[in-house]
Amino acid sequence: MLLLCCMYFMTYLDRVNVSSAAAGFGREFNLSSTQIGLVFSAFAYPYLIFQIIGGWVSDRFGARRTLIACGLVWAAATILTGMAVGLASLLAARLLLGLGEGATLPAASTAMSRWVARGKRGYAQGITHAAARIGNAAAPAVVVAIMAARGWRASFFVCAGVSFLWVVVWMLGYTEYPKDHPRITQDELAELPGEETARAQLQIPWRRLLKRMAPVTLVYFCYGWTLWLFLSWLPQYFLHNYGLNLKESALFSSSVFFAGVIGDTLGGLVTDRVLRRTDSLRMARSRMVGVCMAASLVSLVPLLFLHDADVSLVCLSLGFFFAEMTIGPMWAVPMDIAPDYAGTACGIMNTGSALAAIISPVASGFLIDRFGNWELPFIGSMALMGIGVIFTYAMRPEARFERFVGERPTSALA
Repeated sequence: MLLLCCMYFMTYLDRVNVSSAAAGFGREFNLSSTQIGLVFSAFAYPYLIFQIIGGWVSDRFGARRTLIACGLVWAAATILTGMAVGLASLLAARLLLGLGEGATLPAASTAMSRWVARGKRGYAQGITHAAARIGNAAAPAVVVAIMAARGWRASFFVCAGVSFLWVVVWMLGYTEYPKDHPRITQDELAELPGEETARAQLQIPWRRLLKRMAPVTLVYFCYGWTLWLFLSWLPQYFLHNYGLNLKESALFSSSVFFAGVIGDTLGGLVTDRVLRRTDSLRMARSRMVGVCMAASLVSLVPLLFLHDADVSLVCLSLGFFFAEMTIGPMWAVPMDIAPDYAGTACGIMNTGSALAAIISPVASGFLIDRFGNWELPFIGSMALMGIGVIFTYAMRPEARFERFVGERPTSALA
């Protein structure tokens, strides 16, 4: 879990450091808000494609090899971002970053499905995503500090060095199957999924699994729209909408992201606690997600009426806190629905967020360029949160996906 938390921290630091560095490269390359939004979203195209592919690869070949390959690619892409000479090279580097990070979260879920007991899945997903939000929170302060000392390019070189170091530690420190770990006990093994399931060369019934995960993916798209609006535009929002300087905007942005750290951690703890008390996956997962998305929507409403930096900080922090409380239950849902295909199911769900990552930053940049209104993008977030609340009723995490229902297994590549 410590290794996975470090990975989540670094991958989210590497994917959002560009939003803080945008003040540097945007000015150097003379980019508009729409062009900067395109740089933000370029990451998401290969990231979207490799969600399901990466989930299948990690289920079939293991999280260890999958994440070693991913780490080498995303670290190289981060170096290339710092070497960019214009819009085209920035876009190419971000595309490569999306390629490297596309399989990371599904592969991490594969590892957790083998190493985490059923009653602790919400906590495991919550704490790893909390580490991701620490990466988000640290990015503005880290990048601004390095930019002040060495320029925006140096911030990417530092991040790449840390990523390469993680690959080495993961390669030496992770054991694929619990049974093979030299210090595991029989009592611990008894709490974990059977090895025969983990080692099975599964034949995936793609059509039924995609249909089963469709409502979950739609809900996660609604969440992802708000997530990527925050990750992409929050530093620029405080910088330009309220006339703050670079350090002040970094501080405000980090404060909002730290609220997400608390939300991720608390959400994971609460969902598992509700599950233990009620023994109801519907209450612990679906209902909790719906309540938190509704609370996030309500928290953002004052932005439309009160133009004040401190009020915005409070509203955005509360909105992000409640949005992030959905992460623990949401990422536990694919593991509850399809534990035999945890990586693949998580990859299917995360295509929703990846699609939002393509559309949300560019749409927000266009609205800002077209109307000059920095609050306008949040209206779309509130609308989608409302839609997400409705579709939580269709997720049905209590109905476990069965491998075969009176049918022959389809080919793994069908």
